[in-house]
Amino acid sequence: MPNYKDRPPLSYYRTALPGVDYSELQGKLIVIEGPDAVGRSTQIRGLKPWLEELGHAVLDTGMARSALAGKGIKEAKQGNTLGPVTMTMYYLTDFADRLENEIIPALRAGVVVLTDRYIYSVMARALARGENRAWMERTAGFALVPHATFYLRAEVQHLVSRVVVGRGSFDYWESGLDTRFGRNMHDSFVRYQSRLIRVFDSLAEPYGFEVIDATRPPVEVFESLKASVARIFDAPERSQAEQLRKPAQRVQSIRAAKAAGRRD
Repeated sequence: MPNYKDRPPLSYYRTALPGVDYSELQGKLIVIEGPDAVGRSTQIRGLKPWLEELGHAVLDTGMARSALAGKGIKEAKQGNTLGPVTMTMYYLTDFADRLENEIIPALRAGVVVLTDRYIYSVMARALARGENRAWMERTAGFALVPHATFYLRAEVQHLVSRVVVGRGSFDYWESGLDTRFGRNMHDSFVRYQSRLIRVFDSLAEPYGFEVIDATRPPVEVFESLKASVARIFDAPERSQAEQLRKPAQRVQSIRAAKAAGRRD
């Protein structure tokens, strides 16, 4: 189990971003990772209000949400024509825009940044489609090293059940049909997601993931996440008076993050 208390201040993997004083980034960067349909969004919907109850200002963000590239990614995916390299660069552009204009300003203001997927999902999707790992790690080297990355892990049959029960159908891209992993959506989903899981497993140790068993009921997964997130702040899971900030301080933090984003 990682010792989050002794983690060094925020830094980058390979390449420093110009104009960023990393010593100013006083917030916390928390990543929720895992394959498609594993339940990341469900957990983030619970973690955000829980952290806010503890007195933290929270920014939640995720892939394909940037002002610059988010809409373009969604439109490009509608045509089912994106090649693997183009897709990777599109997602990296989205990530870079959010990093520069959302994540770093929020961290500078002391906000907790909770992100649904991170650079690891971009890497995993690229590697599952045959891209070179060394190239990916160099290209994504400007990413911040998070305070914690929680990898929600489940076997592929668990994911299949969640898709069938929750959505009723498989998604083109989540099934890897752009690279034809199988003869139909089900088979392609199983093969592509199995490959994604293997890639995430290979990233877990070198990138310091904390692996969370996501085959359990969502409530149990949430309790595990709360216990682990609490260790980042060296605080108990439930709020206590001395941990709560005044509401005005929280509002000021959010306003400062937005103002910093506009200046950048």
